[in-house]
Parts: sequence; C-alpha cells; structure tokens
Amino acid sequence: MADRSGQGGVSYHSKDKEYFDKRGLRKHAGVWSLWALGVGAVISGDFFGWNFGLDVGGFGGMLAATLIVSVMYVCMCYSIAEMSPALPHTGGAYSFGRTAMGPWGGFITGLAENMEYVLTPAVIVVAIGGYLGAIFNDLLGIHVSEPIWWLLAYAVFVGLNIFSVQMTFQFTIAITALALGILVVFWIGALPHFSLEHALNIEPTAGHSKWFPRGIGGAAAALPYAVWLYLGIEQLPLAAEESHDPKRDMPRGLMYGIATLIIAALLTLFLNAGIAPGSAVVGKSNEPLFLGFKTIFGEGMGAALLSLVAVAGLVASFHAIIYAYGRNIYSLSRAGYFPKWMSVTHSTRKTPHVALLVGAVAGYIVALLIKFSDQLFGSVPVGAVLLNMAVFGAVIAYIMQMASFVLLRRNLPNIERPYVSPLGNAGAYLAALIALVTLAYLFLTPDYRLCAIGCAIWFLAGLVYFAVHARHHMVLSPEEEFAMDQQEKQSK
Repeated sequence: MADRSGQGGVSYHSKDKEYFDKRGLRKHAGVWSLWALGVGAVISGDFFGWNFGLDVGGFGGMLAATLIVSVMYVCMCYSIAEMSPALPHTGGAYSFGRTAMGPWGGFITGLAENMEYVLTPAVIVVAIGGYLGAIFNDLLGIHVSEPIWWLLAYAVFVGLNIFSVQMTFQFTIAITALALGILVVFWIGALPHFSLEHALNIEPTAGHSKWFPRGIGGAAAALPYAVWLYLGIEQLPLAAEESHDPKRDMPRGLMYGIATLIIAALLTLFLNAGIAPGSAVVGKSNEPLFLGFKTIFGEGMGAALLSLVAVAGLVASFHAIIYAYGRNIYSLSRAGYFPKWMSVTHSTRKTPHVALLVGAVAGYIVALLIKFSDQLFGSVPVGAVLLNMAVFGAVIAYIMQMASFVLLRRNLPNIERPYVSPLGNAGAYLAALIALVTLAYLFLTPDYRLCAIGCAIWFLAGLVYFAVHARHHMVLSPEEEFAMDQQEKQSK
C-alpha cells in the first residue's frame, strides 16, 4: 500500500535507512573539479563529430550554426546556474523537471537526458576506435576491429568510474588539461597553414555560394553538429551531492566551462576546416584532427604519435559522460522511475557500479546495431547516426529544463536562489526556441530521419513503462520529497 500519493496518479512508498545507505555517495568535487567535469564532457566535440556539419552545411553554414548554438548554451547555462544551487540533488535536470512539473515532467526530462548520456559515450567510443585504428595501422600496420576498441574503452573507463569517485575527478582534471593542451598545440601549429580557400573548398550546389554551399537549409541541418561542440556541459548538476559546496561552486563551474568551450569551438572550427585538406575532406572524416596534424607535421610517426595523444580529448569526454549517465540512471532508479536495483552503490567505494554497467551495455549494443545496419543508413558514418540520436535526447532535455526554469520562477518565487540568472526568462525562452528548431531538423534531414523516429519510439516506450508500472512504485528520494514539500507549501 502506498504511503503517499502525488500528482498524475503517482504512488510513493517510504524506504528505511538501509535502502538509502545502500545508495550513498561521497562528496569530493570542488569548483575546478566541476569545471573539468563540464569541459571534459564536451571537449571530444572539438576532436570529432562537429566536422560532419561541414559536409551538410559548408563552412559558412557550420559557422552560423555554431554561433546560434553558442547563444543557446550561454542562455541555458545561466538558467541552470540558477536552478542547480537552489535544488542541489544528484537528479540534476530530472530534479528541476520534477519540482516544476510534477512526476511526469520529471520523468520526461530524466528519460531524455538518459538517452543523451547513454548514447553520447557510444558516439565518442566510435571516434576512439577510429583514431586508434588509424594510428595503429600507420605506426605498426596492425588492424584491430573497431568494436574491439570500443569494448576495451568501456571496460577501462567504466572500471575507473567504479573504482573511486576521488580518482574519477582527479583523472578528469588531468585528462581535460591534457586535451586542452593538445588543442593549443594544434591551433598554434595550424595558424601558418590557414587559408579560407581550404575552408570554402566544398563545391556549392546550384544557386548557392561557397560560404553556404547547401544554402540556409544546410546551416539549419548543421545545428545538431554544432550542438556537439557543447553537449554535456549541462551535466554538472548531476554532481551536486558529490560537491562540497554546490551553492557556490556550481554556477562558477558552469560559467567558467561555457567560456572555455566557446573559445575552443571557434578556434577548432576555423583552424581544422581552414587548413589542408579543407572542409570537403574534413567534413567526412572520423579523424578530423588527425588530418590536421598530418598537414602540420607531415605523414608518418610524428603526426601519428601526436594524434595518439590527441585521443586524450576523446577519453576526457568518454570518461566524464560515463560519470554522467551513471548518476542519471542512479537518481532515476533511486526514485523508482527505473528499476530500483540499478541504483545500488558499491558497499565500500560508494560509486553507482550497477548504473555504470547498465549504461555501458546499452551504449555498446546500440553502437553495434548501428555499425551492422548499413542497409538502413547507407553511407552515413555510424558516429554521425549516433550523434544525431544523442542530440535528439539532449534537445528535449533542454526544452524541458528551460520550461522548468520559467515555471520555478513563477510557482516557487521564494525558494532560496544563491545565484540568479541575469538573462531571466528571456534567456530561457531563447534557448528553448533554438533547441526546438534543432529537434525539428533532426526529423527534416533525410539521412537521420530514421534514427530520430527510432529515438521517438524508444522514448514513447519509456513513457508507457512509467504509466503502466513505475508510477505505482515510486520512492520518496531526496528529489521527490523536496518537490512534494514545495508543492504542499504552495497549496497552503
């Protein structure tokens, strides 16, 4: 029998201390750990993925898309910086949605973010396999099947996340600093080779220019790839229960992170597209930075070794997003949205080992299915397909978070807000609008329409699961109890 009833026909059951003791976390993160977690989660976007936007939109189209998406993320980060210290729970985005829109709103937000965070490592691991395959083939003439590289990467970095949260954050800081250092080396080395002729070497279709070889529609189609230059920075609120002082450090970590990423995105776009072999080739490559290093240092050992180090950028994001999906699955499971056994943490290390393993298996299986479904996606690279699937979940989560921001301001004006967004509701509305346009173009682009439809079907299946089963077996976790307490205060 339920102990408490909530909105939307949801029934809650209280759990004893033992339930939450088995799901405990440890505090470790400070402001620079949060900065590294945010930047590290995204930095792989400068090494791989963004470049597919050149192929669909040309250099000018990708530049326009990047500027538009930069505005979206600045607006969104300001909004999240206000919400996160006011609701400092591991649930992050799901917690915002739950407090603002009830259990259904919380689940939709959490499910969308789950799709984003489970699929994003799958995208990155494909890139890791591509880089390592190219490097080992160049250096040693050794060919290893890409799925083997994927399996090894998941095994190593899921293991690291399980082993210790302290080690997770320490490694995140180190690998993020190394990745940024590699990008700096690339930017400096690329400057003498830069020419707009390389950036504009995609042959325009009839009636279009070299800047916009696919027209304005191409710029719109490039939006999901521009998102890839920032996707993941919004995961920081998931570290709230492992942060020493989330009310002070979370806003600073977010704002320092987005500033770093904007600089990196623009430099990478100009300097990777603007040196030989240029946009026409870079836009189709699984190893765009490797191509750039070959131009800078020549063929052979030097470029291959430096590109091996450049895998650090992919590793930084892979490692950080594994952290994110672990906390996302953990928080949704602890509250009963997902099966409760997924939220059990390691008895001594206090890391969500079950959630981390579940997310890894799911991501690996999806990558394999896309890899061996060539007849469905034709010549479209597996990484590009997975990227658009991850963006599908991301932009839905963004729309829901911005709706949460507006509703929290309206319905809970008196909760403590240690940080207040200077952009207010206008910033949230603008971010939501850009996210909505990006979502629309996932369905309008023929190459990726099938994967968008597949994501939508999976999303609907999740909603059916919640309606039929999960909503009758919810738990009064910290996110749920906070939201219900606020609801009761409002009704008095």
